[in-house]
Amino acid sequence: MKKRIIIFDDDSTRRDSLAMLLNMCADMECVGSYESAADALDLVKAIQPDLVLMDIDMPLGNGINGTRAVKAEFPALPIIMQTVFDDNENIFEAIKAGANGYLLKKTAPDKLLDQLREAFEGGAPMTGTVATKVLQFFREENISTTYNLTEKEKNILKLLVEGHSYKMIAAKSGIAYFTVCNHIKKIYEKLHVNSATEAVRLAIQRRVVS
Repeated sequence: MKKRIIIFDDDSTRRDSLAMLLNMCADMECVGSYESAADALDLVKAIQPDLVLMDIDMPLGNGINGTRAVKAEFPALPIIMQTVFDDNENIFEAIKAGANGYLLKKTAPDKLLDQLREAFEGGAPMTGTVATKVLQFFREENISTTYNLTEKEKNILKLLVEGHSYKMIAAKSGIAYFTVCNHIKKIYEKLHVNSATEAVRLAIQRRVVS
């Protein structure tokens, strides 16, 4: 069954392009596209999508506010933010609102699709420049705790924060995919979180890795 995605973006040309791209996929489809996130929660309730692709800067309905409203009632629903600018304020406001990933609009179509698929698997995809800013943020933070993570778990969490997929983490760590999943499950337990988004947000806020 295809994964159902709704789009919020005030640029009609981009909405149409994204919808066309998704509808060309064998495993995903666009089931709605809107120019404002003002009614995001009502639309999500009505459509029940599997993922939301959310623009940040929309004059009629801010994407961060829309994300916050949706996440309050649908915490498990993946929401991937898209924007033109990788500015610090938007990045961290989006993460605090509960966004599962943060991608720049210049992301190549094939890469975007791969990152959406990663989000369905529980990942937290981020464009490289965004991941760099995230890492820089918690290098500068003074709050630090280990949560009793092993060195292997810290390395895996760091790769997760950098936006790597589970498959990429497995390749970089020299371990099997299912082993990565087991490590991430243990990381969730130690951090007392239930998703990659929450793990990344806590890592940023508490400087769990460096």
